[in-house]
Amino acid sequence: MRVARVIGKLTLNRKMDEVLPAGYLLVQPLGRAALAGKDQRLDELLVMYDDLGARAGDRVGLVEGREASVPFHPAKAPYDAYNACILEALSFEPVLPVAGPAK
Repeated sequence: MRVARVIGKLTLNRKMDEVLPAGYLLVQPLGRAALAGKDQRLDELLVMYDDLGARAGDRVGLVEGREASVPFHPAKAPYDAYNACILEALSFEPVLPVAGPAK
């Protein structure tokens, strides 16, 4: 499971029978530096299936890969990640030093 921040919604302009009805969100996975509050760059964006009701700015726990599609087996799921939880609070105390943003 990875922690990510919700950036916004994904809107589909055509109905496709193979796409599951729910919310699709754009999320930015957060690395150690972002969790420590030192780096806020947008390096990676994923499309996340959301049936929990996350909104822009929320931090979520996402699952990727094969594990993200297991709840929908045998149907195929057209997304990168699945929203496993919405995080209300997060306490991160790194054991190793965290570098700031590259200049």
